[in-house]
Amino acid sequence: MSTAKTRKKGETVRADAKADAKASEVTSAATNRELLYSMLLQRRFEERVAEMYAIGRIGGFCHLYIGQEAISTGVISLLRADDYIITTYRDHGQALARGMTPRAAMAELFGRQDGCAKGKGGSMHMFDKQLGFLGGHGIVGGHIPIAAGVGFAIKYRGGDQVIVCFMGEAAVNNGAFHEALNMAALWKLPCLFIIENNRYGMGTAVERASAIHDIYKRGASYDMPRDVVDGQDVHAVRKATEEAIERARTDGTPTLLEIRTYRFMGHSMSDAVSGTYRTKEELEQYLKRDPIALHRQRMEEAGEISPADVAAMDEEIKKIVQDSIDFAEQSPELPLEALMEDILVETTS
Repeated sequence: MSTAKTRKKGETVRADAKADAKASEVTSAATNRELLYSMLLQRRFEERVAEMYAIGRIGGFCHLYIGQEAISTGVISLLRADDYIITTYRDHGQALARGMTPRAAMAELFGRQDGCAKGKGGSMHMFDKQLGFLGGHGIVGGHIPIAAGVGFAIKYRGGDQVIVCFMGEAAVNNGAFHEALNMAALWKLPCLFIIENNRYGMGTAVERASAIHDIYKRGASYDMPRDVVDGQDVHAVRKATEEAIERARTDGTPTLLEIRTYRFMGHSMSDAVSGTYRTKEELEQYLKRDPIALHRQRMEEAGEISPADVAAMDEEIKKIVQDSIDFAEQSPELPLEALMEDILVETTS
C-alpha cells in the first residue's frame, strides 16, 4: 500500500487484515450464491425431466438426482477446467454442475442430434470431452477401473490434474472396486473416489448388502485416506473434497470419501416415488434435510440472500429449463445412417 510508510507497522497489518476479511466475506457470499444456483438448477431440471418422461418425451432408463445435489455441486465446484469426472448412470446433475448446458443435456435425454452425445447416449451416458466429463456409465462399478486408468495417464504425463470418480454404495461390493482402489493406492494415482451413499442399491438397503455399514472404512484395506461426509451439507462436502484434491495434486495420493445422502425419488422412473422398500415416515424424515433448503437457510441467516432474491433466481432457472425443453423439441432426430457413425476410431496410419 502506498500509505504504509506513514503508518505504524501494526496499524498497517490490521488495516490490511480487515480489507482481506471483507474481500473474503464478499467471495464467500458470491460462492454461496453460485452453489445455490447450481443446486437449484439441477433440482428444477430433474423435476421437468420427470414430467417429460411421464408424457413419453424421454424413453429408456432414467435415474434422477433429486436430493443429492450438494454432492455434485460441492465436489465439482472445486475442480479445475482440466480435471476429469467419471460417474454412474445417475449423471444429469453432475453434468450440469460441470457446466454442460441444460440445452445439451435435455436434447440428449430426448435422443436428439444437438444432445451432448448426439442423442446416442441418453440419460445414462452423458458425455462431454471438452468439459472432461468422461461419461455416465450404465454398468454398476464398471467405470471405477477406468478412473484408475485416467489417474495413471495423468501421472504418466506428469500432470497435476485429478480424476473424480462418483459411484453408488452398491458398487463397492464389486471386485472392480477393490482392484481399482488397490492399484490407485499402490501406484499413487490422483484419484478421488466418491461413494454417494443414498442408502439403497435399487431397493436393497445398504445394511442388507454390505458386511460393514461404515463403507468408507474399506479404504483402510489399501492404506488410503478416507472419511465420511454429510452429503446434505454442501460446505461439508467442499471441505472434505478440498483436502482430498490437495493430496492428489501434491503427491498423487488417492482418497475415498463416503458421502452420505438420500435420494428423494425412487431408484429410477420405474419406481418414481419410493417403491415398497422404504416407509413414508423415513422419506419424510430425510426431506427435513433437503440440501437446497439447508443452504438457502444458512444464506438467509447470514444476510447473503433474501427470499425475494431466491424467488427471482428460481424464476430465472425455471425459464432456462423450459428453454432447454423447447430446444430439445426442435432439435432434429438423427438420420438412419448415423447408426453407423462413431463406432470405429479412424487413424492416420
